[in-house]
Amino acid sequence: QVQLVESGGGLVQAGGSLRLSCAASGRTFTSYAMGWFRQAPGKEREFVAAISWSGGSTRYVDSAKGRFTISRDNAKNTLYLQMNSLKPEDTAIYYCAARRTIAPVLPPNYDIWGQGTQVTVSS
Repeated sequence: QVQLVESGGGLVQAGGSLRLSCAASGRTFTSYAMGWFRQAPGKEREFVAAISWSGGSTRYVDSAKGRFTISRDNAKNTLYLQMNSLKPEDTAIYYCAARRTIAPVLPPNYDIWGQGTQVTVSS
């Protein structure tokens, strides 16, 4: 199975942008649907965005629509999350996740997780 390592987090002012990356090990990256989740202090982990193995299907939490873009480069075994117009409420640890499936429908659950990267948005 793949192993996931996130990067790209940091401190940014409200209105700014960050691009998160998730590097996946192994040669079967294209067998996995991928997702981004986040967990803010004192809150449960929540879904942010997901993308199918081919990149043909994507889904976003309502609060991310129009601001965040999920994408993947299967040749580089890398998942991305471009985050624009960041708000203080986007502050959280962001996790990359994977689920082995080549179905066109995005899975509801993911079973492989990275260690997370901190995103802090100051007001």
